[in-house]
Amino acid sequence: MIEMKGEVERIIFFDLESGYTVAEFLTEENELITIVGNFHPLSVGETLKVAGEWEINPRFGTQFKVKNFIPILPSSVRGIERYLSSGLVKGIGPVLARRIVKKFGEETIKIIDEKPEKLLEVSGIGAQKMEEIIDSWKRNKEVRELIIFLQQYGVSTNLALKIYNRYRSNCFKILKTNPYQLSYDVWGIGFKTADQIAMKLGISPDSIERLKAFIIYILNQDIAQGNVFSSIEEIKKKCEKELGVNTERIEEAIEELNKNGKIIIEEYRLENGENNKAIFLPYLYQAERKVTQVILDLASSPVLLPPFDIQKAILEIEEEMGIRLTGEQKMAIEKSLQYRILIITGGPGTGKTTIIKAIVELYKKLGRKCLLSAPTGRASKRLSEATHHEAKTIHRLLEYNPQQNYFRRNEANPLDGDILIIDEFSMVDLPLMYHLVKALPKWIHLILVGDKDQLPSVGPGNLLKDIIDSGKVETVELNEIFRQAKQSLIVVNAHRVNKGKYIIIPKYRNSDFCFIEEENERNVFEYILKFYTKEIPYRLNIHPLSTKIQVISPMYKGLVGVDNLNQELQRILNPGGDSIQVGTRKYKVNDKVMQIKNNYEKEVFNGDVGKIVELDKENLSLLIEFDERRILYQKEELDEITLAYAISVHKSQGSEYDAVIIPILFQHYIMLQRNLFYTALTRARKFVAVIGSKRAIYIAIKNDTPLKRNSLLKERLIST
Repeated sequence: MIEMKGEVERIIFFDLESGYTVAEFLTEENELITIVGNFHPLSVGETLKVAGEWEINPRFGTQFKVKNFIPILPSSVRGIERYLSSGLVKGIGPVLARRIVKKFGEETIKIIDEKPEKLLEVSGIGAQKMEEIIDSWKRNKEVRELIIFLQQYGVSTNLALKIYNRYRSNCFKILKTNPYQLSYDVWGIGFKTADQIAMKLGISPDSIERLKAFIIYILNQDIAQGNVFSSIEEIKKKCEKELGVNTERIEEAIEELNKNGKIIIEEYRLENGENNKAIFLPYLYQAERKVTQVILDLASSPVLLPPFDIQKAILEIEEEMGIRLTGEQKMAIEKSLQYRILIITGGPGTGKTTIIKAIVELYKKLGRKCLLSAPTGRASKRLSEATHHEAKTIHRLLEYNPQQNYFRRNEANPLDGDILIIDEFSMVDLPLMYHLVKALPKWIHLILVGDKDQLPSVGPGNLLKDIIDSGKVETVELNEIFRQAKQSLIVVNAHRVNKGKYIIIPKYRNSDFCFIEEENERNVFEYILKFYTKEIPYRLNIHPLSTKIQVISPMYKGLVGVDNLNQELQRILNPGGDSIQVGTRKYKVNDKVMQIKNNYEKEVFNGDVGKIVELDKENLSLLIEFDERRILYQKEELDEITLAYAISVHKSQGSEYDAVIIPILFQHYIMLQRNLFYTALTRARKFVAVIGSKRAIYIAIKNDTPLKRNSLLKERLIST
């Protein structure tokens, strides 16, 4: 390899996620060259010793491809001034950099490193400014060393910064003693990355720490699939297969985790009558038991309302609201007064929202305080608009503090209300339900409203179905579709799919439901582009870049998968302008993007779709608008978003769009399930286009055996 030393003159391109950089580099021989490679965030004026080889890029010409590099602090007066002026050291700008270098010359770096108190001799630097400079200098030095160390293990610059922010000065101690700790503490670093570092550091393949980390990794993988626990036998099989270690060593690791309180083991009975052992992470074990206890307590508690004429009150509400309630709806309203916990479930067009409005009005007449909530911001906003009553996300209702990861509403400080109605309850997972039930006052009436046939929550558990199936909670199931809803073929077909019947294909073009029969994937792809860019904007008079149009695809890969459709739709709909690149994705102003991780501090949740309104290339930041709220994303937060011209069915949960496009092909076989197709259909308000194979639709409708989730909530409710 060729080695050379020089100074960074200009940053042409930098990718935050991978650290991939293209820069102009002035060598010691005063030759200006282009270097490419993976670096920490470089600054103009920074001196590097690089090793690599020359290559000819067909588009950009001759470049020096850097394989290894060592940052060297600049030694020349010019280099030092440029380095300090770059903004890398907090508290020093161009003017102050000039003063410092004028005072100390070539000794500047040595002074800051070894005798920083001498900075007080420079005009404009007081004690506070000096401390700011010292802290920033120390941080930059540690971060640089860490990034260089982690380069050899394939850890990106962005992840290296997260590691540093988590451990600070203890980084190297953690990395060298137990790198598996990273997989527990740093979001974005899993077992595989930590294991790669550990193996290169010479940690034994059958190390107990390695086995323990892998077991926790398996548990978290299962939780990501919606499971509350993992079978001990499955964990043993995966350990043997993936790590090649013997059963005795695995059992030793399980025993140590159990002894240290990192896992909880509980016996349970399989459907065939055999006994098995479940392994829980402690917080989920505690959550499942607490939720069971509170549900049973509510189900067996007496109602504490004064006696009054329910029928007369319902008649008054019908008059005030100008509606006629069905028998099912009246029964649901009556039962909201007769039971301390009630479930109301039904598909689209069955009047769930009307029931909520009526219950709110009824409790107001009784002088009782109503609380309305939903799992996401968009769902709570819809609920508030429909009822003309304040509705909050569950996190806001419980007054969550993201900095301290703490819910202010809890057993010691319960909610202030007499009735709590949770809408879109199918989206609520077990951990969130745990925090909710802890904050319920003794006298509360709890009403859970949702569609039991939609996909379960993204997080662990299958609460709505498990509670209904236990038979321990009074449930009203709405089956009657309202006359107005019957006129919508979207609603009619959604109910047909849910009952295992084939869709009705309209004969006329003005229907709100459209089916294009096409077996060829390339043709389906072309139809999607046509509907997204021309047909739907013309039909509904909305801009193609609006968040009101959404492709919902069953798969991520393939020509009509989420990933490819996002790239192609971005290319067609938003081709020009500046961009910020994160990995393989580019972000531009007007792009539709989606949050892929709950961010409680910003109050933006997994699945929320917004639009980029501003872009700052220099600071690698984006300003994104979500429901008229503008939120700034700094460079280290950009891994929380992704393009959203197309999204998966799971990510669409709880959302509604004016128009939805659903590709469905036989190639999607693994994802052809009734509840997936049903959930996708019910996301559309005004128009849905299903494009694909009749055979694939038939398979999806007939496949009513979604993957079972490991949960013992139903069994606990029945047996307790």
